Amino acid sequence: MKTHKGIKRRLKVSKKGKVMHRRAGKRHLMSSKNGKRKRQLRNWQELHPSECKKLKKQYDFS
Repeated sequence: MKTHKGIKRRLKVSKKGKVMHRRAGKRHLMSSKNGKRKRQLRNWQELHPSECKKLKKQYDFS
């Protein structure tokens, strides 16, 4: 099965095998958000286990 290129660009797998994704809400209207919120949006977040299970069935994350 071919790898889905959109998924490949948006997600990455950590060394421990967790599927990580970028946080939403950092493209525009940043002046109204405080510094703590902007700092937290910078980081990658672990994908929810239920979503992760679905994706691992469909796509190869190797």
